Amino acid sequence: MAAIGNRGTVTEASGFNPDDDAQKLREAMKGAGTDEAAIIKVLAHRTIAQRQRIKLAYKQTVGKDLAEDLSSELSGHFQSVVLGLLMPVPVYDAYELKAAMKGAGTEEACLIDILASRSNSEMNAINEVYKKGDCFEANFFHCVVCISCGSLCSLDYIRYHIAVLKAGRDESDKVDEALAVKDAKDIFEAGEARWGTDEVKFLTVLCVRNRNHLLRVFDEYKKISKRDIEDSIKREMSGSLEDVFLAIVKCLRSKPAFFAERLYKSMKGLGTTDSVLIRIMVSRAEIDMLDIKEHFLKMYGKSLHSFIKGDTSGDYRKILLELCGGE
Repeated sequence: MAAIGNRGTVTEASGFNPDDDAQKLREAMKGAGTDEAAIIKVLAHRTIAQRQRIKLAYKQTVGKDLAEDLSSELSGHFQSVVLGLLMPVPVYDAYELKAAMKGAGTEEACLIDILASRSNSEMNAINEVYKKGDCFEANFFHCVVCISCGSLCSLDYIRYHIAVLKAGRDESDKVDEALAVKDAKDIFEAGEARWGTDEVKFLTVLCVRNRNHLLRVFDEYKKISKRDIEDSIKREMSGSLEDVFLAIVKCLRSKPAFFAERLYKSMKGLGTTDSVLIRIMVSRAEIDMLDIKEHFLKMYGKSLHSFIKGDTSGDYRKILLELCGGE
């Protein structure tokens, strides 16, 4: 997750008083029922930094852990959203990744969504959460590789995780025109121009070069192959590896467009992929939700707000609508 910017729907609340907010949350949990509207009014309209101050104030004034109290009062998807909002950025990412790798199966969509979209510093921060051992029992690098092997993923899929976990992408703005042409030729020769696909060559280029350089590579690739890089990936790959490379390319072109598509697919058709919907709404609310909303409307002809309101079920949609920030 990038540093907090100014394209989010959640911004710092004016006149912020963490002690008052802590008391409001305490009052919302008193009595026979829980006042979910009061919880939404506070937590959906405070930044992550402000929520950390609320947690501290709650501990000091009430003498209890806010997350634990809310967890005992809430349930289901509403609980998931609220607890996610209380977590610092890298802890939430690490928590989601850990949950995705728990049990017999692996939610590969979570791994791809996070690993394909986070910067070097964000990946390093996630790794630090694991190393500290505050919430998890294993080093993230070790955990991902073991889970990947246990899931019988392809060697190249595991190599992708390793490449991302090393957080070695060039993050400068420099474009080497000669190298861009060479990279495009290398990718073409690794895929369209041969029998079978050399996925390692794709990894070498897509996981190391900077964004501006890769956008030039994609332009050069189209000149050579007469196809967009996405079309070639779909032709040459399949399964998880195809999903990985497509996610990388889409994030490089536009992260907001990538997340708009993921949100749409999480809600279209029968049922809702709640984990995807919640994860994106919680993690992007302070970063680029305004841009995501703009892309969503342009791509699908309907506002994200109306889509969430009409296509999800359960009370948790109320807090997601607040994070969405209106029409």
